[in-house]
Amino acid sequence: LYNSLMVITYHGKQFFKVQFGDTIFAFNPISKDYKSPSGKSTRFGASVALITTDLPECNGAEQVAYAGKDPFVITGPGEYEVGGNFIKGIYGETTVGKEKKVNTAYVTTIDNIKIAFLGFSSGKLTGDVKELADQVDILFVPVGEETDGQMNYHAAHAAVVALEPKLIIPMGYNEKTLPLFLKEAGVKQLEAVEKLTLKRKDLDGKSGEIIILSEE
Repeated sequence: LYNSLMVITYHGKQFFKVQFGDTIFAFNPISKDYKSPSGKSTRFGASVALITTDLPECNGAEQVAYAGKDPFVITGPGEYEVGGNFIKGIYGETTVGKEKKVNTAYVTTIDNIKIAFLGFSSGKLTGDVKELADQVDILFVPVGEETDGQMNYHAAHAAVVALEPKLIIPMGYNEKTLPLFLKEAGVKQLEAVEKLTLKRKDLDGKSGEIIILSEE
């Protein structure tokens, strides 16, 4: 299976589709209860739905049960194996508004590519995340406002420095927070790409490259 193509698409907020072959991971699918400003919602059938936090903008497992596909839904810490893929969920906490919430960061290796997805993480990385996300290939990092339960640009950059990923995919940002994060990382304006398509060997020699995905 190694060297099959991984395709990553972005569907707003922290919602990503990661596909390789017939296997589809949905990270933080947006619930139908969340009223998106654009009014559009995304539906597809996933093999696995990973939900970091119990919030309408990311607990929409029902949106990725589609066309005869019923995903294996993971909503909290623990160790899981789905279709030969091992997934580790790491306990964390975040504060959204004034409400404390559990946030589960996920680390998984798909087709020999190690992914860390931090979810609604608002503070410093825990030691557990640092340990498990050692030598991570692709880091999905929240770049938002602390009031909405995400890392601010400074904390997001600190997470990137601590984990040293090959590729960084920011998420949950707005037009104010993304430029601040890029500036902190010493990167000038980046053009967004429609989707990220890669094989394991494409990661060789990369270090801290930031990819902005445009919302589908």
